[in-house]
Order: sequence, then C-alpha cells, then structure tokens
Amino acid sequence: MSADTIGAEPERQIYLVRHGDTEWSRSGQHTGRTDIPLTESGREQAVKLGKRLRGHEFDLVLTSPMSRAAETARIAGFGDAMRIDDLREWDYGELEGRTTGDIQASMPGWTIWRGPWPGGETAEQVGARVDRVIARCLDPAVRGDSLLFAHGHVLRVLTARWLDQPPADGGNYALGTATIGILGWERSNRVIETWNEACHLTDDI
Repeated sequence: MSADTIGAEPERQIYLVRHGDTEWSRSGQHTGRTDIPLTESGREQAVKLGKRLRGHEFDLVLTSPMSRAAETARIAGFGDAMRIDDLREWDYGELEGRTTGDIQASMPGWTIWRGPWPGGETAEQVGARVDRVIARCLDPAVRGDSLLFAHGHVLRVLTARWLDQPPADGGNYALGTATIGILGWERSNRVIETWNEACHLTDDI
C-alpha cells in the first residue's frame, strides 16, 4: 500500500497514543479482549498526554473501544473520539492474561510475533485490521492529521504496516504505556517522525 496509490498528502501525520498503565500492563500479562481499567497512575498519565497534545488540530480522532484506551482519550481531552473495533488490541485467544515467560514454559521460543496463537488472531489478521485504519486516516476526505488511541501490540503492527513491512516486524518497535508516536513523511517516503515519547515522565508540559 503506497502513498501514490492512496493519494496521501505528505503534510498529514498520524499520531499514535498507547493507553496509560493498567495492572496487567505492569505485570506483563497479555491484555487483549479483557477490559482492564486504568490504574490511578494511568489516569494521571492520561492528563499529561492531554497537555502534550493540547493545541494541536486533528481532523480525525479514533480510539479502541476498550475502556483503557477510550478512558485515556477522554481524560486527555478527546472524549468525542470515535470508537472502532479495528483498533482493538491483538486477540490473544487462549493466551490471554498470561505472561511471555509463562507461555514459553510450555512453548519454548514463543513470541507474540511468531506465534502460535491458539484461539486468537494471527499477525496477518491484525495487519489486515490496521491496514483499514491507515486507509481511513489517508482518505482524501481527511484533510489534516489523525490521532489514534489504542494498545501496544496493535500500534506496533500498524507502524510496521505504515512502513510497508510485514506485521511481525512490529516486534522491532518497543512501545511503553502512555507514550506518543508520530508517523509522517520524508518527501514521499513514509517514516517514523517520533517514537515512544514518554511525555508523562516530565513535569514541564
């Protein structure tokens, strides 16, 4: 999916926001379809995300329907963000709620990027979802920047697809909670302009 085929305009950026802390994000448990709420620190992080984003004009604001993402959007000042299923986190199936170390005890060498994914989504299925999100952001009807509130793995897959890489290459882009990334352009080439910006770690915003 190239910029030429979608009629992308280089000035349009896509801002990515991973939701604030949850109990499971802190413990390293895979949190897909389980609707884990933000912790108190996660809500405080969302306030600081809002300060970082304040004053920037967005033509399209989308969020995962999961409460940890939608609440981050609301607290950050984007309560009118449109909820779309394509921004849900990876469906981990039978691996939901387990840590990587626990999974590897029975499946040595396992990673979310290589699988297997018993009862869940493949990397390619997640890639198909985020391709639709990218196409939506680059629709000619969207004249300005887009802002997406979602989850760690789905945003990493989206970034790989933005760069025209296989979905599993999202494993190369570490992304902490309550961070901002910006996808943009260098001339006609798709690039990462900002990545894993933890603005909640500073007090001067």
